[in-house]
Amino acid sequence: MSEIRKIHQQLMNKEITCTKLVQDRLDLLKQNTHNTVNSLLDETALALAKKVDAKIESGEEIVLLEGIPFGIKDVYMVQGTYTTASSDLLKKYKSAYTATAIQKLLDAGAIPLVKENCDSFGHGSSSENTIFGAVKNAVNPTLVGGGSSGGSAVNVAKDFTVFSIGGDTGGSIRQPAGYNNVFGFKPTYGRISRFGLMAYASSTDCVGPIAKSTEDIRIVLNAMSGKDVKDQTTYQSSSISKENILNTDAIKTVGYFKNFINNDAISAEIKADFLASIEKIKAKGIEVKELDFFESDTLVSTYYTLAMAETASNLSRLDGTNYGNRIEGDNLKDTYSITRSENFSEESKRRIVGGNQVLSQGFSDEIYLKGLNVRDQIAANFEKDFKEVDIILSPVTPNLPPKIGDSLKDPLAMYLSDAYTVGFSLGQLPTLTIPKGTATGLQISAAKNNDELVLQFANFLNDLI
Repeated sequence: MSEIRKIHQQLMNKEITCTKLVQDRLDLLKQNTHNTVNSLLDETALALAKKVDAKIESGEEIVLLEGIPFGIKDVYMVQGTYTTASSDLLKKYKSAYTATAIQKLLDAGAIPLVKENCDSFGHGSSSENTIFGAVKNAVNPTLVGGGSSGGSAVNVAKDFTVFSIGGDTGGSIRQPAGYNNVFGFKPTYGRISRFGLMAYASSTDCVGPIAKSTEDIRIVLNAMSGKDVKDQTTYQSSSISKENILNTDAIKTVGYFKNFINNDAISAEIKADFLASIEKIKAKGIEVKELDFFESDTLVSTYYTLAMAETASNLSRLDGTNYGNRIEGDNLKDTYSITRSENFSEESKRRIVGGNQVLSQGFSDEIYLKGLNVRDQIAANFEKDFKEVDIILSPVTPNLPPKIGDSLKDPLAMYLSDAYTVGFSLGQLPTLTIPKGTATGLQISAAKNNDELVLQFANFLNDLI
C-alpha cells in the first residue's frame, strides 16, 4: 500500500491536517531513540505545513507529494541548513544552496523534516562512523542500522518519515534498506542529478529513495529524475507509470550469480532462503539461469580501489581554508595537516590515505589502472548477461546485521559485507532492495536505463513471496 497516496487522501478529505501530520513526526524524531537525527528542520517544516493546510482549506487541489514529510541524508545541500556529513570537519557548515534532487521534491511540495545521521562522508557500511552516535537498527536496537544511509532507512522503517533520500555509492541505500526491512532503490547512474550531493566516489554516487512500497519508490523517483545542466552525467529519462509497473508479464528470464550463493562467506540461513525464493520464481514458469560472475573478493577490491582514489581526490578541498573547521598550526602546511588529522574520522583517514597511495607515482599503473580495467570487464560481463536474462536477482548481504561495535573493530569484515552490492554500482545498474525473500531482503537488478523493469519485477515478487 502506498503510504504517500494514503496520506494524500487523508489530507484531501480533511481527516488530518498537514500541521498535525508534520508535528507528530517531528515529536517522534525529537526523541531520537535510534540516533537518526543530525538536525531537525522543524521551523521550515511547520511553516510549509501551514501553507498546505491553508490551500486545502480554500478548496485548492494539492498534488500527490504536497505536504508529505520526508528525511534527507546529511550529505545533501539544503540552503540554510547544517550539512555536516556526520563529521567534525563540517559540523558547523551551513549549505549555501540546495541540491537539485532535493529542490525537485520541494518544488513538488514535499516537506523536509530532518537531516539524517549517516557514516561520515558515506565512509562505512554500518552508520557507526559518525559524530552523532551509531544509528540503531529499527528491528533490534543492539544491531547496526546499516550504512552509509542508516539514519534514512531507520527513519522510514520506524515511520518517523514517509520516505527518505539516501545516497548509494557501493550499496549505501540498498544494504541499510535490507537491514531494516524497507525498500531502497539505486537508480541507473545519471538518472538523478548529483548536484549538491557531497561527492564520495563520483563515478558510482547515486541519489535514491527509501520507502515502504514500490509505488512510493516510483513516485519519488519520478519527481527527482531528469537532466540537469549542473551535472553533465545526467540524461533525460521518461516517467515510469503506475500501470506499467503493474504489468509483470514482460519478465521471462531471471539469472543469479552462482558464486554468490556457493560461497563460504554467505550464512546458511540467507542461502537457504534465497534458493527457496528461486524455486518459487521457477514455479511461476519463469526460466532461471545460473550465471558466472567475478569473485566477491575481486569486486570488493576493485570497488574500494576506485572509490578510495576518488574520495581522496574529492575530499582534498576540505582543508580548513576553503571549507571546514580550521585548526591553526605553526605554518600553512602544518595547519592543513592538523586540520585534516584532527577532523577526519579514522575510517575517512583510512580511505583518503588508501586513495592517495593508489593514485601515487609508481602505484597508479599497478593498482588504479588495473581497477579501471576490471571495471570495464564487469560492465562487459553485465552486457553479456543481460542478453540472456531480463533480471538478475541476488541477496543484498551475505550475513545478518552485526552488533553495534563489531564493525569498528574489523574494517575488512565491513568492506566484505558490501560483496553483493558493489558489483551493480560498478556496472552503474538500476538495483532495488525489496524486504522479502531473505532476512536482509533480495536485490533486483536490470540493464542500464531499465529502472521500470526493476520495479515491475519487484511488484511480481511482492505478490509471490
